[in-house]
Amino acid sequence: MAMTDFAPARATGGRSEPPSLREWLAPPIPGNVLLSWLGPLLVTVFAGFLRFDRLDKPKAVVFDETYYAKDALALLKFGWEHNTVKDADKLLIADPDANIWASGASFVAHPPAGKWMIAVGEWLFGATPFGWRFAAALCGTLSVLILCRVARRMTGSTLLGCMAGLLLALDGLQFVTSRAALLDIFVMFWILAGFACLVADRDRSRRRLAEKVEAGAVSEYGPFVLHGWRIAAGVCLGLAVATKWTGIFYVAAFGIMVVFWDFGARRAAGVRRPFAGAVALDAVPAFVQLVVVGLITYLATWWGWIFRPGGWGRGEVAGFVPARPFEALPDLWKYHAEMLNFHTGLDSEHPYQSWPWDWPILRRPVAFFYTEPKNACDAERCSREILGIGTPALWWGALIALVLVAGIWLMLRDWRAGAILLGFLAGWLTWFPSAMADRTMFLFYATPMLPFMVLAIVLVFGYLMGPARGRPGAVPAARPDVPEQETVGAGYGIYGQPPEAPPGAGSGATAALPAGHAPVSGRRVAGAAAAGAYVLVVLANFAYFYPVLAAKIMPYDDWHARIWFGTWI
Repeated sequence: MAMTDFAPARATGGRSEPPSLREWLAPPIPGNVLLSWLGPLLVTVFAGFLRFDRLDKPKAVVFDETYYAKDALALLKFGWEHNTVKDADKLLIADPDANIWASGASFVAHPPAGKWMIAVGEWLFGATPFGWRFAAALCGTLSVLILCRVARRMTGSTLLGCMAGLLLALDGLQFVTSRAALLDIFVMFWILAGFACLVADRDRSRRRLAEKVEAGAVSEYGPFVLHGWRIAAGVCLGLAVATKWTGIFYVAAFGIMVVFWDFGARRAAGVRRPFAGAVALDAVPAFVQLVVVGLITYLATWWGWIFRPGGWGRGEVAGFVPARPFEALPDLWKYHAEMLNFHTGLDSEHPYQSWPWDWPILRRPVAFFYTEPKNACDAERCSREILGIGTPALWWGALIALVLVAGIWLMLRDWRAGAILLGFLAGWLTWFPSAMADRTMFLFYATPMLPFMVLAIVLVFGYLMGPARGRPGAVPAARPDVPEQETVGAGYGIYGQPPEAPPGAGSGATAALPAGHAPVSGRRVAGAAAAGAYVLVVLANFAYFYPVLAAKIMPYDDWHARIWFGTWI
C-alpha cells in the first residue's frame, strides 16, 4: 500500500463512521510487518556487500585517512590525539604494529566521536586498511537500513522505503565515503538516525495526544505529552556534532521543526490555544531533549582528553576523578576557541576544492586516490582511481525532485516535503557564508544531504503513482471538529497527498474511495513503471562508474571515458 492512503473509516451497518482522533492524527502504517523488515534487510545486505567487498583495497592511506586513521589509533593508545613520526603512512602499511609515535600531543580540528568510531575497527581488526575503514563501511550500510525504514514510515509504503534505501546504496559519494576512514559518513549516519527518531516520535506522540484528548484530559493548551524518542534523537545529533561541528545546524533546524510539528498536532486535535500549548508544554522539553542531551553527549566523547593527562592544551589533571570534567572545562573552552580559529581561517587553496553551489551539479569531485600501475592491465597505460563523486543520475534527478518537493510544500503544506527540504537546506545553505569567506571545502561535505535528496525523489514518485487500491468500506466521513487548515499534511494525508475534499471543509464533506478492492489505476501502473525505470537508470549509472569508485585497475582509455568533464580530473 503506497502513498495516498486516507485515514481509515470504520464500517458499521453499511455506513462509515468518522475515524477516531487517534486514527486521524496518526493512522497505523499499512502493510505486512514481516515484509516491512524483510525488504529493507535485503536491500541492506546488498549495500553491505558493495561496501565490504575489497574494503582493504587499495592497501594505502587514502586522502585524509592520513589524519583520521592515525588519530583514531592514538585515541586507543593515549586517549587523545598524538603526534606521529615522519613517513608514518608508509610504516603503517608496511607493518601495522610499527611504532609511529613521535613526542607530544597533536592539535586537531574536529571533535573525537568519529575518530572513536574508526578506532573501534582498528581495535577489532588492527591498524590495517580494513580495520580503519570498517566502521565507515558499517555505518554506510546501516544508514541504508535506517533510510528504508524512515521512508516507509513517511510514505506508508514498504516498496517506496526499499526504493529509498536502494538509491542510497547506489550513490557513488555515499559508497566512496563508506569505504574510507573519513568523518563525513559518520556525520550523515548520526543525522539520519536522529531524523528517524524524530519521525518515529512524531507518530507516537500524536497517538498519545489523541488518546488523552479523547479521554477528556484537555485544557485550553492541551495535555502534556511525553516525547521519549527525542532523547534518542538528542544523543544521535550530539554524536553528529561530536564528529563535525556542522551537525549543529541540524540540531537548530530539527529543533524548530519539532516545535511546528507539535503546534500542528495540537491544532489538529482541536486544542483552543495550540501555539501557546506547544511552546509551554513541548518546546522546553524539546530543548532539553535535543540541546541539553546533545551537549552532554558531545562532552562525553571527550572523555579521554578530560580524564587522562597529556592531551593538547590539557596540562595536568585533578587527582579527584569526579572533579576532572569541571576542572577541564576552562582548558576545553580554550581548545574549542583554537578549533574555531582554525576553521574560520582555513582558506588555503586545494586542487579539489569546490563551493556549495557546485555540489548539486557535481562540478568538482575529489580524487581520493589515483595511480597508474605498470603492466597491470591489457593496455600500455593503466589507471586506478577512487573518485569521490555522486552517481550523476541520482544527483541530477534529485535536483528536479527538490524543486517539485518545494512546490508540494508551498501548495499543499505536506509535512514530509517540509522536513525533506529542511534537511537538505540545513546541509547545503549553511555552507554559503563560509564559501563567501573563501573557506576551503570539498564535495564530500555534502554527504549529510544525501538521505534528504533520496527522500525527495521517493516522495515525488509517490505522488506520481497516486493512491493505492481502496479498502473495504473506505469511505471516510468528515470530522467537523478538526480545523480545516490542519487537514493538509497533518494526519489525514500522512501517507500521501491531502484528500480532494478535506474533512473540516464542511459537516458533510467526504473523501470518497471506491468500496472494496478497486482495480489498480493506470496512473499507478505508469508511476510504478517510471519509478522502476529510474532505479534501473541509477543502477546502470552506478555500475558504469563503479571501477573509478572502487579502485579497480583498468585501461587508461576506459578510465578517461568515465571522466565526463574536464573539472572531474
